[in-house]
Amino acid sequence: MEPAALEINRPRLPWWTLLPLWAQLVLLPVALAWFLGWLTVHLARVVWRYPLTVAVLVTAWWLYVHCGRWWLLGIVAGVAGALALWWWRFRSLFGRFVVPQARTEWRRLTVYARQWRTVMRLSDLTKTALGKEYRPALGRVRSEGWRDRVRVRMIKGQAPQHWENHAEGLAHSFHADSCRVRVVTPGRIELDLIHRDPLVQPIPVPMLADDGTAVDLKRITVGRTETGKPWRIRLLGTHLLAVGVSGAGKGSLLWSIIWQLAPAIRAGKVRLVGIDPKGGMELGQAPELFDKVVFDNGPDAVELLEELAGYVRERASKYRGWLRNWTAETGDPFTLLVVDELADVIAYQSDKQLRERAARAVQTITSQGRAPGVCVLGLLQDPRKEVVSFRHLFSTRIAMRLDETAQVDMVLGDGVRQRGANAHEISEHTPGVAWVKEDGKREPVRARAFHVTDHNLAVLEAHVTGRRARVYPFPVRGGEAA
Repeated sequence: MEPAALEINRPRLPWWTLLPLWAQLVLLPVALAWFLGWLTVHLARVVWRYPLTVAVLVTAWWLYVHCGRWWLLGIVAGVAGALALWWWRFRSLFGRFVVPQARTEWRRLTVYARQWRTVMRLSDLTKTALGKEYRPALGRVRSEGWRDRVRVRMIKGQAPQHWENHAEGLAHSFHADSCRVRVVTPGRIELDLIHRDPLVQPIPVPMLADDGTAVDLKRITVGRTETGKPWRIRLLGTHLLAVGVSGAGKGSLLWSIIWQLAPAIRAGKVRLVGIDPKGGMELGQAPELFDKVVFDNGPDAVELLEELAGYVRERASKYRGWLRNWTAETGDPFTLLVVDELADVIAYQSDKQLRERAARAVQTITSQGRAPGVCVLGLLQDPRKEVVSFRHLFSTRIAMRLDETAQVDMVLGDGVRQRGANAHEISEHTPGVAWVKEDGKREPVRARAFHVTDHNLAVLEAHVTGRRARVYPFPVRGGEAA
């Protein structure tokens, strides 16, 4: 048999080697200028990416050349002592101005730059064409302690979906718990490599305010985001849908909202209307905060919804030709409808006629209530479309702990889970943690609501009603607590 032909790639010589000698001599100054420009650009990149390291090295070299080694050692010892004193006396300022930059440069050099090429190749994120390898460029890195933010310039032909499909592998490669992909500009993305959860500890409620006019219905603070900023939600001109399994912390969100509305409720500027099909297990903890409240999903609940739907139409007719949107100057209170277990009212009700009447009333309120100053806060466990077919009318959707991956997109919208909103991975030990998606904003936000205790609810009710809260002691047996 004939031996197989040897298949090899022919070596490709640089184009300039094929030029005659006189042409190479003519182009030599151009090549030197290009090389100096290339070197300058790369040095500038090093200074931009490692400013602290470059400053320390240049200063140390200058001191060594002009002052000698002993001066250098003395100054180094003095600076180290000053930094130690700064850390000891002003630890928060030290952690704000010194630690982040030093940690950023260290992690960029030792974690990302050192193994970037290998990880890109093994993750199939590089491409080869005409014998040349095209590799995504590692950009700016910012380390915030609990996460690293890594900028990446994608190669031609790539899309963020390619990176989202490899997010889990990238997290393991860089020793992170998870990886999220976020688009910065066309062709550039940012990887959030998460190392720890900043929302592990419960967040206590703030002090109750007294001034009802200070309540901003466009910016109600109900907790804190994972970046440390206040978690603010909008009530005016929107509706909220919160979905989560039992024990996910929907009650924390509900009472955090009411806690912040308390001064306006006491002043008569905000009115609460509630429906709790569970017999008052949730809203029954502070029923006196509500102007009207029903503790079932029967005729009384449906009549309340229809009454509120008629109220929405009445307000719209009243404001016609006068206002386009509700304001406090109208003298009418802003109305918040709270429906705990919304599915029990519009989907699980056994009486078909009541079920259809309730669904029509809720759709009327959600479709027409924004401008007249009526907001719906719906809480439920089952996010399927056949349960709430008009989810698009809720412009703010909140996903707490869910059971399945498919439920994340059901609540927040298609593709949101691929951008890192893994509500199905929220720990059962962190009730109140949620992913929030608002219409008009591409990126979801992870946050945790305030932890509202039974004692807080007693204080809240006393603050609004003006009556002193009653505290019931535990029963005792034989002089000991049961």
